[in-house]
Amino acid sequence: MAIASKNIPAPEWVSVRRALLSVSDKSGLTGFADALHGMGVELVSTGGTAKTIASSEIPVKDVSDLTRFPEIMDGRVKTLHPGVHGGLLGIRDDKDHQQSMEENDILPIDLVVVNLYPFRETIAAGAGFADAIENIDIGGPAMVRASAKNHAYVTIVTDPEDYARLIEHLQENDGKIGIGLRRELAAKAFALTASYDSAVSNWFSGELEQPFPKSFSASAELSEILRYGENPHQQAAFYKTGEKRYGVTTARQIQGKALSYNNINDTDAAFELVSEFDPSEGAAVAIIKHANPCGVAVAGDLTTAYERAFACDTVSAFGGIIALNRELDGQSAGEIVKIFTEVIIAPSASEDAKEILAAKPNLRLLLTDGLADPAEPGRFIKSVSGGYLVQSRDNGVVSADNLKMVTKRQPSQQELADMLFAFRVAKHVKSNAIVYVKDGATVGVGAGQMSRVDSARIAARKAVDAAKTNGVDIPATKGSVVASDAFFPFADGLLSAVEAGATAVIQPGGSVRDQEVIDAADEAGIAMVFTGMRHFRH
Repeated sequence: MAIASKNIPAPEWVSVRRALLSVSDKSGLTGFADALHGMGVELVSTGGTAKTIASSEIPVKDVSDLTRFPEIMDGRVKTLHPGVHGGLLGIRDDKDHQQSMEENDILPIDLVVVNLYPFRETIAAGAGFADAIENIDIGGPAMVRASAKNHAYVTIVTDPEDYARLIEHLQENDGKIGIGLRRELAAKAFALTASYDSAVSNWFSGELEQPFPKSFSASAELSEILRYGENPHQQAAFYKTGEKRYGVTTARQIQGKALSYNNINDTDAAFELVSEFDPSEGAAVAIIKHANPCGVAVAGDLTTAYERAFACDTVSAFGGIIALNRELDGQSAGEIVKIFTEVIIAPSASEDAKEILAAKPNLRLLLTDGLADPAEPGRFIKSVSGGYLVQSRDNGVVSADNLKMVTKRQPSQQELADMLFAFRVAKHVKSNAIVYVKDGATVGVGAGQMSRVDSARIAARKAVDAAKTNGVDIPATKGSVVASDAFFPFADGLLSAVEAGATAVIQPGGSVRDQEVIDAADEAGIAMVFTGMRHFRH
């Protein structure tokens, strides 16, 4: 049953006479406490926070002075007491509340400064179950929520970055805090406790191996407000979950304009793709446009890999995103800057490369310090109207040992290598996906079509266009291999690839017409393998 409001209006201004401080993150604490003391605010604190304040010779009372009860159970119980929560939740203009406070010697608390036990940091450091449990804050969230609920009279501060702003506000308003700021900080406080509880809940579900618990929550911290979303009339922001995965969210931006919504989306797609390729086995370059690869190649060095990736589609590469699996060197940087490029993302960059890119101040350079692990588990969330679709990350990786040879002709070693390469690229192409590859480089990519036949034809046509651009008479699909992200439901898609000149095919298999497709491959004299794994990407 809902509790009815007494409709007591919140005062416009509230004087700060008493503050309770209890923080895990003590950055900026003593300066903030000293400024409050200088304005005549009585300071009350707990445990380590009180010691830090007192060490700077700033007068501070212990919370037990309010509760008249000692901290017990290793500090688990210290603020969970009517002496604290009555001072936080009491409605000062309610006669019944006033009477209760007077009868129980409860002092009003006007300002609460709390940040929570470092739970995320604890589990990120690999702490065991017991240590993680001990770093679940109880008293802190209770005080934060109580203060935020009663923001009509109490100001709650949960972020050290707000210290200077609050002090300035108090100084400008004779030691008072306005209702606008109190409400703003209350909203921020509720967002904090929601995010904190979400992190605990998700960790607990993981410990219990419950990938899809009864209630699902996601939490993230605002990184920046973006200029706009996919289109100028859409608002957008970038939030980070804190996942320690190499990529666009953890990269350092060395130069260039601020990233846009589309930049972030495309750069993530580019780096996830290029991370499929072990740098010890070869240099890899992926060029992305609108979240789809328009050219991918591996070679002995980055410059060669870039030139071969670029040759796949020189038109689409203009204004694209370039991802590398090795340190960007000066020679490669010199080739890349010959056309307009939005973003380069790589594990690192040489000083020569940085100097060359500095001549293009708008070009964004992101350095990640490592590659994402394509086999690492994770969670993928997509919003739909009124809900979320949640699934595990597509961390499937196909090797030669997984392949099933289904045709009379067996693939050559070069065809086999190209097929595995092509299938890894197809994993990152929007469905329906068809990828032609020759000698470790894409030569035609068909993406996002309603028909697999259309994807095959588009990829082949782009190869013809690329041949003309590169001054070659025969398109590179002649003698290539082709990868399909899902099975061919009919032989027509395969026959389109054969018509384009493909000599080997890699596909998941699993269609009721697999035998029809196999027979068509045998009749055409090409090799075909099944992976048993599909890579739809919508």
